[in-house]
Amino acid sequence: MERVDVLIVGGGIAGASLGARLASHVSVLIIEAEDLCGRHATGRSAAFWQASLGGETPERQLSLASKPMFDANWPGSDAPLLRPRGAVHLTGPCGERFEDIDNLAGEHRPVHLSRAEIDRLIPGLREQWTGAWYEASCADIEVAAFHDSCLRAVKRLGGQVRTDVALLSAKGSAEGWRVETNQGSIEAGVAVNAAGAWGDEVARRAGVDTLGLEPLQRTVVQLRVGRKGLRDIPFVTDSHDSFYFKGEGDNSVWVCPLDETPVEPGDAAPEELDVATAIDRFEQAVDWPVEAVERKWAGLRTFAPDRGMKFGFDPVKAGFFWCVGQGGMGIQTAPAASLLCAALIMGESMPGELSAIDPAEFEPRGLRN
Repeated sequence: MERVDVLIVGGGIAGASLGARLASHVSVLIIEAEDLCGRHATGRSAAFWQASLGGETPERQLSLASKPMFDANWPGSDAPLLRPRGAVHLTGPCGERFEDIDNLAGEHRPVHLSRAEIDRLIPGLREQWTGAWYEASCADIEVAAFHDSCLRAVKRLGGQVRTDVALLSAKGSAEGWRVETNQGSIEAGVAVNAAGAWGDEVARRAGVDTLGLEPLQRTVVQLRVGRKGLRDIPFVTDSHDSFYFKGEGDNSVWVCPLDETPVEPGDAAPEELDVATAIDRFEQAVDWPVEAVERKWAGLRTFAPDRGMKFGFDPVKAGFFWCVGQGGMGIQTAPAASLLCAALIMGESMPGELSAIDPAEFEPRGLRN
């Protein structure tokens, strides 16, 4: 029977980045039930790195710690992982303040713009927007390059990645875990649950109490519009209240209505009502004529009941490690989150890059206010 030190269930960005951290230290095997890693969340993300996202939470600290790692192209990407864009947080209908930015400084601290200043950045805004906050450090994340570099790092460092391998059951003992899959049995010292929307189902199959994870569907629509020069416009949002959009091509944009629809784990598909809502909110924000829907898709964002990320060993089932609940910040926090999880699995103290982070904040069965 095959035996590894660490078996990671789930090949999305959570499992892939953790595998890249561990593979040079212990034997690692990532198993993915789908034929492609990252199909339902990672591969459908309109990901961006944004310092202000998440409010004054431990997740924001993971984002800030991740930024230098992205800048360094960790874990060895051949291409830059961040593309500078900037973000405009519109104000007016909901007031002029930008809440929860007291712990942001330097390039990450938003600055206020007048209406005249935002007109130069985003021509054609509707009259209800009286001003904005500009976040210069916001950047697109090259998700495919990042995910692929993590998977390649796992293999380069001696680990394994296998697709079409579904966990059927798992049983823990003093020696570790015996896992039954549709491709045979595996023994592991540590079993990592990085299964995203399927995290609770993996726990059930392993005889572990679930956390109450909830997959939420989110929609993105690519629109062709009657305006040119849009590729490099800033990311635009009403402070993440009801929409965001960003340039994709010269005359196309990605629009999200910030929907959060509870769904069962599965292959998410966009609902026509959510597509229509995205278009309506976009048209209420700017006067750019919509010419066509070029693409539409939906992905899954999975949250714990307190909406906090859950990293750490289960307090009851020895050797069962949770790496779930990343919600909408999983990709932008992955470099630091994987470093944190690797330290916990290896039984090491937190590295210097994570000096501002308390791992107790992410305990799997802890509850935040």
